[in-house]
Amino acid sequence: MKYLVMVQGSQADYYAMQGKGSEHSPVWSEKDLQTMFSFMQAVNDDLAESGELVDAQGLVEPAQTRFVRADKDDRPVISDGPYGETKEVLAGYWVLDCESLERVTEIAARVARCPVPEGSPDHPVVIRPIQESGGDLCP
Repeated sequence: MKYLVMVQGSQADYYAMQGKGSEHSPVWSEKDLQTMFSFMQAVNDDLAESGELVDAQGLVEPAQTRFVRADKDDRPVISDGPYGETKEVLAGYWVLDCESLERVTEIAARVARCPVPEGSPDHPVVIRPIQESGGDLCP
């Protein structure tokens, strides 16, 4: 079965990685960043070797997000954001093909142990099964 494994973050976290810490997210050093990137690369390498990795991507900061909605006349309404005050957003993801929910939970627990600077927020790792084609969309 395929699963979407998501890591969350906030604009404050991205700022902290750029050297602009806050009360919610301490500044990351270059060593902190390299440690995190090495950890994530090791996870990706292991998942590729096991054949479970379908795709994995980190996402750019939330400040570069664009929202598109339709107005009452079906014209697009475009706004930028979310902004720094936004709570958690999707920071990156893996699409994994795993034999069981227990296995993908084991992987998510490993991801949750990613090294971060002391005092960094503790964002959850979220697992969502991916709807297989031909299945019902409603329970």
